[in-house]
Amino acid sequence: MIILKFNKQMFDKMQKMLYNANGDNMERQILHVDVNNAFLSWTAIDMLKHGSKVDIREMAAVIGGDENRRSGIVLAKSQRAKMFGISTGETLYQARTKCPGLRVYPMNYKLYKESSNKLYNLLLHYTDKIERFSIDECFMDMTDCLMGAKLLDKAYEINKRVKEELGFTVNVGVAHNKLLAKMASDFTKPDRVHTLFEEEIPTKMWVLPISELFMLGRKTIPKLYNMRIKTIGQLAKADKQLIIKKFGKHGLMMWEYANGIDNSEVQYKFEKPKGIGNSTTLSADISEINKLEEVLLTLTEQVTFRLRRYDLLANVVNVQLRTKDFEDKSHQRKLPQATSNTKDIYLLAKDLLHEMYVHGSQIRLIGMRVDNLIEKDELQLSLFSSSDNNKQEKIDKVVDELKQKYGYNSITRAGKLHLEDKIKLKDNF
Repeated sequence: MIILKFNKQMFDKMQKMLYNANGDNMERQILHVDVNNAFLSWTAIDMLKHGSKVDIREMAAVIGGDENRRSGIVLAKSQRAKMFGISTGETLYQARTKCPGLRVYPMNYKLYKESSNKLYNLLLHYTDKIERFSIDECFMDMTDCLMGAKLLDKAYEINKRVKEELGFTVNVGVAHNKLLAKMASDFTKPDRVHTLFEEEIPTKMWVLPISELFMLGRKTIPKLYNMRIKTIGQLAKADKQLIIKKFGKHGLMMWEYANGIDNSEVQYKFEKPKGIGNSTTLSADISEINKLEEVLLTLTEQVTFRLRRYDLLANVVNVQLRTKDFEDKSHQRKLPQATSNTKDIYLLAKDLLHEMYVHGSQIRLIGMRVDNLIEKDELQLSLFSSSDNNKQEKIDKVVDELKQKYGYNSITRAGKLHLEDKIKLKDNF
């Protein structure tokens, strides 16, 4: 039996901090993921995959247009090319005058699209609210998907997973709105995670040149200079009405952005997932099966919570293990009947864990996934459906409602009460 225990301290905390009756007062949790030197990085990875002995990311190299045309421009550059003063947007002719030994590689839109989709599919492990701002950057609304974890931890996890699983690096900006997340991801590069919360604006953003403010046009900068506004902080402290009078509606946006104000939503196209997965890289290797079971229970709870939120049922359960030596194993099995029931899915997942776990193995990652999803109303209910199933569905529904209203950790299962004392989780939603 899986016993639930109410966490009163968490209940009080979440009730005060997160929600009003409609859930409208939750502070937004936004990430901006930006691929470092995307076109060049993706080209380098593809070349290495096909037998290249050199990594063009470590050379003076650029991705450019037709070099036979003087109008061909630099579209992406390596860090070494940047050291020669080469900048994105300048002509290849100019770039070669700065670095005669520059390597130039052609565009490959098909490869870039495939690489972009791989990144997007990885980010779907965390949230469905993803805005593809461009081919190499995404906004992520994590507000409803943290499941008690910290936004910054998720950012570091994404940064690490992209590097380990996809082979390229990203900057991740962490903030409470899109503007600040975007600004944060543009701080020091490459391969970094940066925060830009409201209290950090004066020290991290206001000191920057005005040209660094997001959505500020080139023609606007000289006009601001003429007004003796050269930093973002000076614009933030300027008279708002004066800025509006000078620049109109765009002036209002400029002034608000300089003050870190942005209420725009992450624009995403919702599609119900074909599968829902969750995995976690453990902060320390685990060899005890009972601790692995506890981690698996946490993952299962998060997956089934998401299943029920979309009114979906799962037909297949898959469990994955990765050892300290990076050996991967996975087992899957079909459920007797499609369900979103936490108890039934966990019991099958636990069986799969025991099937493939070798006693004494050091496990560094554990994951679980449900597949072959169907709409809830597609299920042909049996006339002999057990009362236990009906009871479990009611329990899950009550638990979900409490989590939605008071926070994910306001209620938890007794088997997990001491889990955080035993191991620090970095789960991937």
